[in-house]
Amino acid sequence: MMDAVPHDADGAALAAGPLTAWLTEMRAALRGERDAEVPCGDCTACCTASQFVHVGADELDTLAHIPTALLFPAPGLAPGHRVMGYDERGCCPMLVDARCSIYEHRPRACRTYDCRVFTAAGVEPNGVNATDIAARVRRWRFEYPTALDRTLRDAVHAAAASVAQDRDTRPVDATEVAVRAIETYEDFAERDR
Repeated sequence: MMDAVPHDADGAALAAGPLTAWLTEMRAALRGERDAEVPCGDCTACCTASQFVHVGADELDTLAHIPTALLFPAPGLAPGHRVMGYDERGCCPMLVDARCSIYEHRPRACRTYDCRVFTAAGVEPNGVNATDIAARVRRWRFEYPTALDRTLRDAVHAAAASVAQDRDTRPVDATEVAVRAIETYEDFAERDR
Protein backbone atom coordinates (compact mmCIF):
# COMPACT_ATOMS: atom_id res chain seq x y z
CA MET A 1 0.00 0.00 0.00
CA MET A 2 1.16 3.50 -0.76
CA ASP A 3 1.84 5.84 2.14
CA ALA A 4 1.41 9.32 0.63
CA VAL A 5 -1.67 10.13 2.74
CA PRO A 6 -1.82 8.59 6.19
CA HIS A 7 -5.05 7.06 7.46
CA ASP A 8 -6.04 8.97 10.54
CA ALA A 9 -8.69 8.08 13.07
CA ASP A 10 -10.29 11.52 13.20
CA GLY A 11 -12.21 11.19 9.93
CA ALA A 12 -10.55 14.21 8.33
CA ALA A 13 -10.85 14.71 4.59
CA LEU A 14 -8.25 12.99 2.43
CA ALA A 15 -6.79 14.61 -0.67
CA ALA A 16 -7.63 12.53 -3.75
CA GLY A 17 -5.91 14.91 -6.18
CA PRO A 18 -7.23 16.52 -9.36
CA LEU A 19 -9.98 14.42 -10.91
CA THR A 20 -8.73 14.61 -14.49
CA ALA A 21 -5.26 13.32 -13.58
CA TRP A 22 -6.74 10.55 -11.45
CA LEU A 23 -9.09 9.45 -14.25
CA THR A 24 -6.17 9.16 -16.66
CA GLU A 25 -4.18 7.04 -14.20
CA MET A 26 -7.14 4.90 -13.16
CA ARG A 27 -8.10 4.07 -16.72
CA ALA A 28 -4.49 3.06 -17.44
CA ALA A 29 -4.61 0.76 -14.40
CA LEU A 30 -7.91 -0.75 -15.54
CA ARG A 31 -6.36 -1.43 -18.97
CA GLY A 32 -3.48 -3.25 -17.21
CA GLU A 33 -0.87 -0.69 -18.22
CA ARG A 34 0.19 0.08 -14.64
CA ASP A 35 -0.80 -0.44 -11.02
CA ALA A 36 -3.16 1.98 -9.33
CA GLU A 37 -1.21 4.23 -6.99
CA VAL A 38 -3.44 4.60 -3.97
CA PRO A 39 -2.38 6.65 -0.94
CA CYS A 40 -3.65 4.04 1.52
CA GLY A 41 -1.43 4.89 4.46
CA ASP A 42 -2.18 2.16 6.98
CA CYS A 43 -5.78 1.68 5.81
CA THR A 44 -6.63 -1.95 5.08
CA ALA A 45 -10.39 -1.54 4.62
CA CYS A 46 -10.41 -3.33 1.26
CA CYS A 47 -8.44 -6.23 2.76
CA THR A 48 -10.94 -6.68 5.59
CA ALA A 49 -14.22 -6.31 3.66
CA SER A 50 -15.09 -9.97 3.03
CA GLN A 51 -14.24 -9.64 -0.66
CA PHE A 52 -13.39 -12.50 -2.97
CA VAL A 53 -10.26 -11.67 -4.94
CA HIS A 54 -10.08 -12.77 -8.57
CA VAL A 55 -6.75 -14.22 -9.71
CA GLY A 56 -6.45 -14.62 -13.47
CA ALA A 57 -5.13 -17.76 -15.09
CA ASP A 58 -2.20 -15.74 -16.46
CA GLU A 59 -1.09 -14.52 -13.00
CA LEU A 60 1.45 -17.27 -12.51
CA ASP A 61 3.66 -15.33 -10.09
CA THR A 62 0.68 -14.51 -7.89
CA LEU A 63 -0.60 -18.08 -8.01
CA ALA A 64 2.84 -19.31 -6.92
CA HIS A 65 2.62 -17.14 -3.78
CA ILE A 66 -0.88 -18.08 -2.60
CA PRO A 67 -1.40 -21.48 -0.98
CA THR A 68 -3.55 -23.57 -3.32
CA ALA A 69 -5.89 -24.44 -0.44
CA LEU A 70 -7.00 -20.78 -0.46
CA LEU A 71 -7.92 -20.75 -4.16
CA PHE A 72 -11.15 -21.90 -5.76
CA PRO A 73 -12.35 -22.04 -9.38
CA ALA A 74 -13.89 -18.67 -10.34
CA PRO A 75 -17.59 -19.12 -11.09
CA GLY A 76 -18.54 -18.27 -14.65
CA LEU A 77 -14.97 -17.78 -15.85
CA ALA A 78 -12.73 -19.92 -18.02
CA PRO A 79 -10.75 -22.76 -16.42
CA GLY A 80 -7.64 -21.57 -14.61
CA HIS A 81 -9.26 -18.43 -13.20
CA ARG A 82 -9.43 -18.54 -9.43
CA VAL A 83 -10.87 -16.62 -6.52
CA MET A 84 -9.30 -16.31 -3.12
CA GLY A 85 -11.76 -16.15 -0.27
CA TYR A 86 -11.46 -14.52 3.13
CA ASP A 87 -11.06 -15.80 6.65
CA GLU A 88 -13.68 -16.06 9.39
CA ARG A 89 -13.18 -12.36 10.23
CA GLY A 90 -13.70 -11.26 6.63
CA CYS A 91 -9.99 -10.60 6.11
CA CYS A 92 -7.86 -11.55 3.15
CA PRO A 93 -5.79 -14.54 4.27
CA MET A 94 -2.69 -12.82 2.88
CA LEU A 95 -3.14 -9.93 5.34
CA VAL A 96 -0.65 -10.60 8.14
CA ASP A 97 -0.01 -8.11 10.94
CA ALA A 98 -2.10 -5.51 9.05
CA ARG A 99 0.19 -5.76 5.97
CA CYS A 100 -0.08 -7.67 2.71
CA SER A 101 2.27 -10.63 3.03
CA ILE A 102 2.51 -10.99 -0.76
CA TYR A 103 2.45 -7.31 -1.71
CA GLU A 104 5.07 -7.58 -4.47
CA HIS A 105 3.19 -10.60 -5.85
CA ARG A 106 -0.40 -9.51 -5.15
CA PRO A 107 -3.19 -10.25 -7.64
CA ARG A 108 -4.03 -7.87 -10.49
CA ALA A 109 -7.38 -7.21 -8.78
CA CYS A 110 -5.48 -5.79 -5.80
CA ARG A 111 -3.06 -3.88 -8.02
CA THR A 112 -5.92 -2.05 -9.72
CA TYR A 113 -8.25 -1.61 -6.74
CA ASP A 114 -8.67 2.04 -5.77
CA CYS A 115 -11.51 2.92 -3.42
CA ARG A 116 -11.51 6.46 -4.84
CA VAL A 117 -13.43 4.96 -7.77
CA PHE A 118 -16.55 5.11 -5.58
CA THR A 119 -15.98 8.77 -4.72
CA ALA A 120 -15.35 9.67 -8.36
CA ALA A 121 -18.54 7.90 -9.48
CA GLY A 122 -20.68 9.14 -6.58
CA VAL A 123 -21.46 5.53 -5.64
CA GLU A 124 -21.71 4.14 -2.11
CA PRO A 125 -19.77 0.86 -1.63
CA ASN A 126 -21.88 -2.13 -0.65
CA GLY A 127 -21.22 -5.56 0.72
CA VAL A 128 -21.27 -7.41 3.99
CA ASN A 129 -18.25 -5.65 5.51
CA ALA A 130 -18.05 -2.51 3.36
CA THR A 131 -18.49 -0.16 6.33
CA ASP A 132 -14.78 0.69 6.59
CA ILE A 133 -14.48 1.16 2.83
CA ALA A 134 -17.55 3.41 2.82
CA ALA A 135 -16.09 5.49 5.65
CA ARG A 136 -12.85 5.89 3.73
CA VAL A 137 -14.69 6.74 0.50
CA ARG A 138 -16.65 9.52 2.22
CA ARG A 139 -13.37 11.12 3.27
CA TRP A 140 -11.79 11.36 -0.19
CA ARG A 141 -11.94 14.82 -1.79
CA PHE A 142 -11.10 15.31 -5.43
CA GLU A 143 -9.98 18.69 -6.73
CA TYR A 144 -11.86 20.30 -9.64
CA PRO A 145 -9.49 23.12 -10.62
CA THR A 146 -10.71 23.46 -14.20
CA ALA A 147 -13.99 23.43 -16.08
CA LEU A 148 -12.87 20.12 -17.62
CA ASP A 149 -12.58 18.54 -14.14
CA ARG A 150 -16.13 19.63 -13.34
CA THR A 151 -17.43 18.41 -16.71
CA LEU A 152 -15.75 15.05 -16.22
CA ARG A 153 -17.11 14.74 -12.66
CA ASP A 154 -20.62 15.22 -14.04
CA ALA A 155 -19.92 12.76 -16.87
CA VAL A 156 -18.69 10.06 -14.48
CA HIS A 157 -21.75 10.54 -12.27
CA ALA A 158 -24.05 10.35 -15.32
CA ALA A 159 -22.26 7.21 -16.51
CA ALA A 160 -22.70 5.60 -13.06
CA ALA A 161 -26.42 6.41 -13.05
CA SER A 162 -26.79 4.97 -16.55
CA VAL A 163 -24.88 1.79 -15.68
CA ALA A 164 -26.96 1.27 -12.53
CA GLN A 165 -30.20 1.60 -14.50
CA ASP A 166 -29.23 -0.50 -17.54
CA ARG A 167 -31.67 -3.40 -17.41
CA ASP A 168 -29.82 -5.40 -20.07
CA THR A 169 -26.46 -5.45 -18.31
CA ARG A 170 -27.40 -4.67 -14.72
CA PRO A 171 -24.23 -4.75 -12.59
CA VAL A 172 -24.01 -7.04 -9.63
CA ASP A 173 -22.53 -4.58 -7.15
CA ALA A 174 -21.40 -1.02 -6.52
CA THR A 175 -17.81 -1.79 -7.52
CA GLU A 176 -18.94 -2.85 -10.98
CA VAL A 177 -21.10 0.28 -11.32
CA ALA A 178 -18.20 2.55 -10.37
CA VAL A 179 -15.63 0.79 -12.57
CA ARG A 180 -17.93 0.72 -15.58
CA ALA A 181 -18.62 4.42 -15.05
CA ILE A 182 -14.87 5.13 -15.20
CA GLU A 183 -14.59 3.03 -18.34
CA THR A 184 -17.50 4.75 -20.13
CA TYR A 185 -17.68 8.34 -18.86
CA GLU A 186 -16.24 9.78 -22.08
CA ASP A 187 -19.51 8.95 -23.87
CA PHE A 188 -21.30 11.25 -21.42
CA ALA A 189 -18.64 13.96 -21.56
CA GLU A 190 -19.06 14.13 -25.34
CA ARG A 191 -22.78 14.80 -24.89
CA ASP A 192 -22.03 17.84 -22.74
CA ARG A 193 -19.62 19.47 -25.20
